[in-house]
Parts: sequence; structure tokens; C-alpha cells
Amino acid sequence: MSRPLRADAQRNRAKILAAAEQVFAEGGPDASTEEVARRAGVATGTVFRHFPTKADLLQALLKELLAQVTADAAELAAADPRTGLFEFFTRLVRRTAANRTVVGLLAVPLSGPITSLADVVGLLLTRAQESGAVRPEIRRDEILALLESACQGALSGAWSDDLRDRTLAIIFTGVRAE
Repeated sequence: MSRPLRADAQRNRAKILAAAEQVFAEGGPDASTEEVARRAGVATGTVFRHFPTKADLLQALLKELLAQVTADAAELAAADPRTGLFEFFTRLVRRTAANRTVVGLLAVPLSGPITSLADVVGLLLTRAQESGAVRPEIRRDEILALLESACQGALSGAWSDDLRDRTLAIIFTGVRAE
């Protein structure tokens, strides 16, 4: 059984993950853990005590990003039901594009992380349908498939911001009740 981290160790871990998100987004797969340490304001050894390998750091970063996305979805589910699903979709595709290096380096199939969001996506869908914003015949598995496809496109690196926005507009037109 592992002991909980001390408060200073928790702060260092959080700083390392925040720095890693920036460093890998900017520097791609060749970004160094030394740069992560520098930006986090910690020694390189501190990074390696928390994350013995770059793969460990990337896996922890992906887990952190997934937790943030889940929290974001839950927040949107409690907000305006007419816009929550669409806002979540947009944010997730943008976040995927910004963090494509992390996902790509881990060779993580998107179906795993997106499926773990299935319940909150289902809640967003139900609320959108009850508000009249989304067609009633649209199913959760269809929304998850569209979300996975859009995120996969964002991962490719070939999508410009304009193409991403136009693609999302097409998806949204297809599911809107209006």
C-alpha cells in the first residue's frame, strides 16, 4: 500500500504535469524531461522520482488530461443543456489537437479514453435532447463515434483550425433538432 504524497510532493507533481503539458505540446516527441523540470521549477531528479521514464510522465499526463476533460464535461452537464454537448465536443477536439503529442507518443487508441467518458457524454446528450437542442433519435453510441472521429482527425495534425471548426459545424448541423 502506498502512502499519500506529502503536500510539497503533491505540489511538485502538479507543477511537473502542468509544465509537461506545455513542453510536449510545444516541443513534440523530442521534448526533454530536463525542459519539463526547468519549467516546473524543480530539479531533474524530482521529475524522475515522480516519473521514472518519459512514458510514465506521458501516461500520468494523459490520465490528468482525462480527469480534466471529465470534470469539464460534468461542469457543462450542470450548465445550459442546449449548449453543453456542443461546447464539450468543441473543447475536447481542441484539447486533443493541443495534446496530440502525448496521445501519439503513447499510441493510445482514442476509443478507450472516450469510452470512459460515455456516462457523462450520455448525460450531456440526454439533457440536450430534453431541452430540444438535439434530435431525439440520436443515440449515445453515435455521439461517441462522432466524437472519436473528430478527435482522431484533430490528432492527425493535418487539420487547420478552420477545417476543425467547419467539421464540427457539419457534425452539429447533423445532430441539432432545428
